[in-house]
Amino acid sequence: MSDWERSSTARVVTPARPRKLAKVPFVELADGRLQGVVSSGSDIERVYVSSVAAGTYAFACSTNNNRPCGGARGAFCNHIRALINEAVLQYGAARVSRYLRVDVVDGEPSAQTITAGMSGTRPPQGDAKAAAPVFSRFLRHLAYLELAPTTAPLPEMQWFPPTRAVA
Repeated sequence: MSDWERSSTARVVTPARPRKLAKVPFVELADGRLQGVVSSGSDIERVYVSSVAAGTYAFACSTNNNRPCGGARGAFCNHIRALINEAVLQYGAARVSRYLRVDVVDGEPSAQTITAGMSGTRPPQGDAKAAAPVFSRFLRHLAYLELAPTTAPLPEMQWFPPTRAVA
């Protein structure tokens, strides 16, 4: 067993390239989808929860109040395009295209070729019910940012079983 498997911490995958968090503060490849939170371009208090399903490219985009995005009618809206761009910055184009199962025909994958590869299939409307757990995880991540820096254990992380000290 490696050292990281014996510890109560997880490896953090460093971003492929630095990204700005103002437009897309949260992006993840999870639950068979590329999903995340995208800031509204017109209202500072509004965010959109956007997702694209791997393989089928079914997409969904709605506000944090579960109102459908006006731009996601039969095609990817600007929020989904921004999510794809930021996912490529966070994880790298190759990993995003593999996860979403997008075949990139010409050369190396990029955010544009991934989006084009999915858009050419006329993706179906996705499940908007996925927005609630994605937004909940985003809020949990925000709560961690408000904590003061410390090396003391967090009480909510105490569910890890006690282990022997590694000498």
